[in-house]
Amino acid sequence: MTATRETHARQDTRQRIQSVALELFAEQGYDKTSLREIAERLDVTKAALYYHFKSKEDIVASLVEDYFGQIDDLVAWGRTLPRTPGSRAQVLDRYYRIVADGSQVFRMLQHNQASVNSLAHAKNRSELFRERMDALVGLLTEPDAPLATQIRAAVALASVSFGCMFYADRAADPAQLREVVLDIACGLTGADQPPAAG
Repeated sequence: MTATRETHARQDTRQRIQSVALELFAEQGYDKTSLREIAERLDVTKAALYYHFKSKEDIVASLVEDYFGQIDDLVAWGRTLPRTPGSRAQVLDRYYRIVADGSQVFRMLQHNQASVNSLAHAKNRSELFRERMDALVGLLTEPDAPLATQIRAAVALASVSFGCMFYADRAADPAQLREVVLDIACGLTGADQPPAAG
């Protein structure tokens, strides 16, 4: 097996572990889920699981790190764009996709708040999240934008997060949810209407 295929196989296994852990955390809660149960559902040994994650805390930390990594990529990409209404629409659209894809992680964190907030890595999470939100607000506003403009951008980002998290299971059509949420967010930031889903 080539080094590239080995890397892909490890990443696939890591993602499968994260996915199964999320399922179990959703079904029975973080505290009531053991690494043994995660390994059993994956049909692997605990030793194989330990190769990737030493604890449930490591799994949760990896989910948060992956999410932050996607936002970091979005911020880096957004900084290469001109400050235009069209660019703001692209940033909001990409942020929507990140949040929609990560909504299962958000729900797990929300439903297991007491348990996961006591974990060591959680102590910096809100500060790190705020830094990223500040960077995204910066992409949606002009430099030295007035406070009201910055707050509108922050509310636009919050509307994307809450719209995805609380209405994903209520919307009959995911495309309609995306359209409504992005219409609100674009209206708050003066962005062009987002491109059609694709």
